[in-house]
Amino acid sequence: MTSRPGIDTWKAHQTAFDRVRSVALTLSEPRSAGWIAERARVADNTARDHLQRLVEMDVLRTTATDGATRYAPDPLYTRMRALRDLLDGRDRDDLLALKADLQAQIETWRDRYEVDSPTDLRERAAETDTASETRDLRQTANDWDIVRYRLRLVEDAVEHYAEYAGGAPTPA
Repeated sequence: MTSRPGIDTWKAHQTAFDRVRSVALTLSEPRSAGWIAERARVADNTARDHLQRLVEMDVLRTTATDGATRYAPDPLYTRMRALRDLLDGRDRDDLLALKADLQAQIETWRDRYEVDSPTDLRERAAETDTASETRDLRQTANDWDIVRYRLRLVEDAVEHYAEYAGGAPTPA
């Protein structure tokens, strides 16, 4: 492997476990221990040991593909971490304002494109005549999916605010 200043600094300031965890938590599809090891700049056996520990901690989950074990972030862990990030530094009123902003964004897309969902927008993208319009519609559909996911997180955080934030219940 070629040495690069950024990688050398990363290795100097992060443990092998932290590097493996960092790489594994950014995966969008399941990957092998070897693939993760290469990017985390650790030996395959080291990666396997740390990945197994992360599986035991419910941070990652495994799948078997063609007889090989692959690792991916556990969706429940990812959701709880996103909820924690959302709650950090926000009170219930901030969450309600964020909810309204996200709902307004979705309403804007519905009105602008006269569709009810990102799926409808993708169908429209498939029928357009230009590559740039197709690209723009698909990007908006992807953004819409992200906003819908974030809205569900915010709604969960609002509904369970007292439980998640550890404070007294706040009236709606």
